[in-house]
Amino acid sequence: MTDTERLAASDPVIAELVAQIGELSAEDRRRGRPQLDSYGALLRAVVGQQLSTKAAATIYGRVLDLFGGATPSPEALLTVDPQRLRDAGLSWRKVEYVRDLARHVESGELELERFGELSDDEVVAEITAIRGFGLWTAQMFLIFHLDRPDVLPTGDLGIRRAIEVAYGLDEPPDHERMLEIAEPWRPQRSLASLYLWESLGNAPDR
Repeated sequence: MTDTERLAASDPVIAELVAQIGELSAEDRRRGRPQLDSYGALLRAVVGQQLSTKAAATIYGRVLDLFGGATPSPEALLTVDPQRLRDAGLSWRKVEYVRDLARHVESGELELERFGELSDDEVVAEITAIRGFGLWTAQMFLIFHLDRPDVLPTGDLGIRRAIEVAYGLDEPPDHERMLEIAEPWRPQRSLASLYLWESLGNAPDR
């Protein structure tokens, strides 16, 4: 039995979504997000916060252009004139955020190579210690970069709306109600979230 089949067997509402949408391909599961190393994925995440997917990709591309089209090393990011990052389209606040990320990696405070050994909660704690990185960003990193199978982003507006529609609720569920509804999906809550996003026909809000 595949993960999708196990998930469908756990909940008739999700089973209906699976029947409507079909098996999600590897590309569907990544939601078009590029394959990057952990540092590059976090850098792209903070650059794209509160932007549309298209705008985020454009500005991230401009940032990479400052470094010959490649993901800048932490040292390079800290060395470049902050005004050049601002001119590439980052707000001054985001300039501070990307530089703080680079400092955490450069100093060894953020040991990206250890993420594979850490629990979901430990990864979240490491990421949210960096300025500009909240729980939502950490959970997106867990789902889309680390491929962690059992993440439920209860603060995501798209997930809340999809659950409201799929389960015929009168309003979007709160945190506790979402945990209750999602309990049968364990240990495949990440996959269930992908089906819920897909049911609305959109990618996660940034």
